[in-house]
Amino acid sequence: MPEQNIIIIGSGMAGYTLLREIRKLDPHTKVTLICADNGDFYSKPMLSNALDKNKTADALVMQTAQKMQQTQNFELFKRCKINSIDIKNQQVSSRSQLWQYSQLILATGARPFVLPIQGNGAQDILSINHLDDYRAFRHKLEQAHHIAIIGPGLIGCEFANDLLGAAKTVSIIGPDQWPISNLLPQKIGQFLQHKLQQLGVEFYLNNSVQSVDQHASGYQLTLSDNTTLQVDLVLSAVGLRANLDLAKDSGIKTARGYVTDRYLQTSVPNIYALGDCAEVEGHHLPFILPIMQSARALARTLTGDKTAVSYPAMPVAIKTPACPIVVSPSANKQAQWQYSATEDGIKALCYQQDQLIGFALAGDAVTEKQALTPLLPAVL
Repeated sequence: MPEQNIIIIGSGMAGYTLLREIRKLDPHTKVTLICADNGDFYSKPMLSNALDKNKTADALVMQTAQKMQQTQNFELFKRCKINSIDIKNQQVSSRSQLWQYSQLILATGARPFVLPIQGNGAQDILSINHLDDYRAFRHKLEQAHHIAIIGPGLIGCEFANDLLGAAKTVSIIGPDQWPISNLLPQKIGQFLQHKLQQLGVEFYLNNSVQSVDQHASGYQLTLSDNTTLQVDLVLSAVGLRANLDLAKDSGIKTARGYVTDRYLQTSVPNIYALGDCAEVEGHHLPFILPIMQSARALARTLTGDKTAVSYPAMPVAIKTPACPIVVSPSANKQAQWQYSATEDGIKALCYQQDQLIGFALAGDAVTEKQALTPLLPAVL
């Protein structure tokens, strides 16, 4: 019988969390981790609030790749890009090497979405999706005072708040009617906007960037309403798209991510997916808590105890200290929100037939998270 070899592609939060969960259950089965970066372990969500804490890229590393190998007993191939999967022979290959797998886990994460922006400065727009991006951002930020952020979503607002702490001027541009409109009901989003505006953030909503051109020592942005902005640096935070390159020749079914069942198995036997690249039973949840739940269940399955993943209610904490927010968005986009003001905040509750199905808490209302979360139905 061939040697068991669990191969994990990706060294982000999903890949390393799964590895740790496997080792809790099975210290000995061979595990191989293949990644495109240097394999150091860090928390990607920390990238959007590291500046105010004066954290360099190196300081964000929680454990080096070498330390991870010492503690978790696995074989590591770093700075290595997998080009293809041979599902018939259960092999993956790079340009120079081939590996045999018994089970293959795709934890390939997501990449920034690139907007079709015109202008001779468009190629200088920064996206921050890993440590090397953050390292380049910190270097360029040393000479920058006014930063334009394209995208008023969760990451854009977190970066805006972080930049305020570094005494930077921030402008946020996007087509949304209010910040983080994909997660927050209107009054909560507007409350956040007001708090950030009080600290100096300029919002250009119902708008988009048409062109970015080099101008003096910085850039000139031309918006869809013909407004022009002079800035020193342009940061794109318009969202991520799952890395699905390995589906091209392997025939793995995809939608917003690799489509999996509740056991995290894709449409191909012995190939699993989790994290930002996975769509689990119709749910694409690129957040920490779903990754943790998925990794625990998949580790049990891979070690012989077939276990379906369950998602309880998992509120998301948005890292904007100027206006703390916790949200458990409602899956029912037509549902109506009920608002009530607190001393310095807003509480929004969403009901369906007397059942609480979502909430959003801003400011001092976040203290109600612990009481409200147990009232929510499970996600899966």
